[in-house]
Formats: sequence, structure tokens, C-alpha cells
Amino acid sequence: MRVVIAEDNALLREGIVLLLTSAGHEVAGVAATGPEILPLLLEHRPDVAVLDVRLPPGFRDEGLRAALAARAELPGLPVLVLSQYVEETYAAELLGGGARGVGYLLKDRVGRVDEFLDALDRVAAGGTALDPEVVTELMARRRDDPLDSLTPRERECLELMAQGLDNATIARSMTVTERAVHKHVGNVFAKLDLPPSDSGHRRVLAVLAYLNA
Repeated sequence: MRVVIAEDNALLREGIVLLLTSAGHEVAGVAATGPEILPLLLEHRPDVAVLDVRLPPGFRDEGLRAALAARAELPGLPVLVLSQYVEETYAAELLGGGARGVGYLLKDRVGRVDEFLDALDRVAAGGTALDPEVVTELMARRRDDPLDSLTPRERECLELMAQGLDNATIARSMTVTERAVHKHVGNVFAKLDLPPSDSGHRRVLAVLAYLNA
């Protein structure tokens, strides 16, 4: 897998490069500022881009803007965005419009190597990877609504679905069978009045749309 990285922190940037090359991936290019990103992506056309949200010169949302601009120029370009803090608006903007191949992780997740590489693979394959802390905050914001009708196991299943995980991975995380997960998913969609879907990506978008409502 060919990857382009944009991160202004030199130590973290080199750490990601080392992590990816050790996992057998090729780092096609690296950037340290917002204006560098789009030309780099257009030159290398990587399989996936890993971009920090806040980059020089303004340290606001340069990485996110570059990601959206790149996806306009290179439709379908998988993008995994990294952020220091939970910023729900960034996640919502990146995931807006039914986008595929997108992820939003906190930088702490990079240190959890297996989780980070799994998220990267999922995004590169056209899936979704949303940081669990973002999902938790979105769920905490919803009060006095149908979420209250979910059992603890159904809530756990909902959180894992919103992260972009498939049924097999959810089953392993919850230590249950895939058949049990399928039942939980059905119950969640019924209780939240969401349209059922066999598409993992559409399922994520439906859940996120509900949580953002």
C-alpha cells in the first residue's frame, strides 16, 4: 500500500513512517504544512493519505481542507485524518455526503499499532474508521430519546457499528457469535427506526446521521 503522510510534528511523522514501512507499506511522500498536501497527493496518487487536521501555517483545519480538496480532485481517495482532540464537526464534515474510504482518529490511537493499522486498512479498502471517543461523545449528547430503550449489549453494538466495524469484528470484541451480533444489529435498527442495510458503509452513515441529529 502506498501512503502519503502530512504531519508537522517531526517526531510523530517519522514514527508513522517507521510504523508503516515496518508493516510493509510504502511511504510515497511526506508533508509538514497544509499547502504541500494537495500537490503531493496529485503527484503520487497514493492508495491512502494520512493527514493531521491542524497544520501550519494557521494550525486550524488545513489538513481537513486539503483532504476535502484532494477528494474533489481524486474522487474516492481514501483519507485517514488524525486529530489531537475530539472535534465532532471535523468528523461530520469529512463523513458528509455519503463519503467512502474515510477515517477520523485521535493521535493517541497511532500508539496502539494494531488498531491504527486496522483502521488504515479499513479506510484504504473503502470503509470507515471513526475514533471510539468521538462515537462516545456523540452518544452522550443524545438524551431522553430511543437510545434509552437499548439494552447495554445493544448500546455496545451500536458504538462498535458507528466506528465502522463489521459483524465479525464486533462479535470478537463483544465475545459473542456473529448470529448474536446480527440479532443485536436488527434490534438497534428497529428501536431507532433506521432503515436496515447489509452495506457496512451505509450502516455506519445511518448510525452517524442518527447520532448527529
